[in-house]
Amino acid sequence: MLAAARTLRRLSSSSSSSVRALRRVLLHHPPSLPSLPPPLPPLRTLTRAFLPHLAAAHGFSTASFSTSAPSRLGECVDVRGAPAIPEEEEEREETGALVRHDTDAYAAVELALDSVVKVFTVSSSPNYFLPWQNKAQRESMGSGFVIPGRRIVTNAHVVADHTFVLVRKHGSPTKYKAEVQAVGHECDLALLTVESEEFWDGVNSLELGDIPFLQEAVAVVGYPQGGDNISVTKGVVSRVEPTQYAHGATQLMAIQIDAAINPGNSGGPAIMGDKVAGVAFQNLSGAENIGYIIPVPVIKRFISGVEESGKYSGFCTLGVSCQATENIQLRECFGMRPEMTGVLVSRINPLSDAYKILKKDDILLEFDGVPIANDGTVPFRNRERITFDHLVSMKKPEETAVLKVLRDGKEQELRVTLRPLQPLVPVHQFDKLPSYYIFAGFVFIPLTQPYLHEFGEDWYNASPRRLCERALRELPKKAGEQLVILSQVLMDDINVGYERFAELQVKKVNGVEVENLKHLCSLVEGCTEENLRFDLDDERVIVLKYQNARLATSRVLKRHRIPSAISSDLVEDEATNGDVETSCTS
Repeated sequence: MLAAARTLRRLSSSSSSSVRALRRVLLHHPPSLPSLPPPLPPLRTLTRAFLPHLAAAHGFSTASFSTSAPSRLGECVDVRGAPAIPEEEEEREETGALVRHDTDAYAAVELALDSVVKVFTVSSSPNYFLPWQNKAQRESMGSGFVIPGRRIVTNAHVVADHTFVLVRKHGSPTKYKAEVQAVGHECDLALLTVESEEFWDGVNSLELGDIPFLQEAVAVVGYPQGGDNISVTKGVVSRVEPTQYAHGATQLMAIQIDAAINPGNSGGPAIMGDKVAGVAFQNLSGAENIGYIIPVPVIKRFISGVEESGKYSGFCTLGVSCQATENIQLRECFGMRPEMTGVLVSRINPLSDAYKILKKDDILLEFDGVPIANDGTVPFRNRERITFDHLVSMKKPEETAVLKVLRDGKEQELRVTLRPLQPLVPVHQFDKLPSYYIFAGFVFIPLTQPYLHEFGEDWYNASPRRLCERALRELPKKAGEQLVILSQVLMDDINVGYERFAELQVKKVNGVEVENLKHLCSLVEGCTEENLRFDLDDERVIVLKYQNARLATSRVLKRHRIPSAISSDLVEDEATNGDVETSCTS
């Protein structure tokens, strides 16, 4: 019959009489056709049926695909525990047409509707060139999601330097005032709370899950730019490794996905199955569809620190710089046997506990019993590797780590207490006003990276080279140390001829080495000599008549409309008449 039908199509251009005759033949003498074999099962069913046989033929077990965790997004587990190819939900419309829905995306939307909120922030950042005033306020938006305990998780950069924060639920026209409970700028996470009981009506909380495996699917939910409603973007996990966090300039674990993360997505959850796999926080500039999410271990470490101490406690660091020992000659020089692996300790922070225990040229072999490879990595999950810094960062402050080191050819086990360490030059200073001190028109400030960032996007090349190098490389010698610089000179008769001495470090005041800005302030205010001398970089010297300089200070403040000669963090007493009486103590 099929052959006859094809013949009819081929003869469609022949005479009509021939066609009618052939039709009569077919109607009166239908050909006898052999019975057709039953239809083949769907390809998905065949794949599931043959998967165990293919696995056995190639020498691996289907059990290696199974996990002890519940089924994740995009993973269906059959009765033998082997993941099956995910199926799509099927239904029929009234017309009878078959409609397919992606159950993963729909499940993510259902979870997010009552959990994900839009965050509205009004912020005002300090002006580090004019540290007594702020820049114009700006408005920004981000995302967040509710977790147990009536708390909202979002990114730190969403609420950085905030003056007012509002949140709005999906489908609601009402915005509710939110308070920032804790902020961790290193890990780019923040916790918000909302006092209004009305806000919590109908709100569901999301549970934190696990680190997804490579090629597992996640759905990023949030409020990116381009619209006002909630948005869901799907992607798969491409990479899991320590990554530079753009906001906090720290190296912590991150998950790379191929879903687009745009401005506004920040703070939204990446959902895997029915749990949160991470928090969207940044993308790769200049690349398409490469985004990053903060993994659950970092989120849990942040939240547990807040719960235990009531505030953000920071991430620990060992305080050492290490060099890879991949060169065989280097390993032989330090007495490493062929079976040994480790890294060479090249620099130790004087403020760390390791400074008293480790020595330069030690070979760090193990951290808490985990062998360190010659490239500084440790095993992670299934045939993956990450730098051993991740093990350090997951420790809580004041916890002890056991280090196995090779020193002078002998193995030793040492115990080191871990804690967060502050750099000599702060990398960021969010949510606080900068410190400053003005005397005789000279503006003194502690050197910070935000000050260097004021020189523009290309601040590394545009800022003073010497200050930039010190900010990135120098380590503190003692606690509380700062690099105090003369940032600018507000012109007056008292300082004529010194206007070119800006952007230089202040080394001494009347022969006393300056430890920090508060120490400089106390040295100046407590001066008992006729002359006041500042020793700067490049052997530059500033000398002022002390009493004349004190009188000139008020004149300069009035001329430049500066409310105070000293920042609020350095002020101890204020006169009721409006003049500031400083009593700086070192």
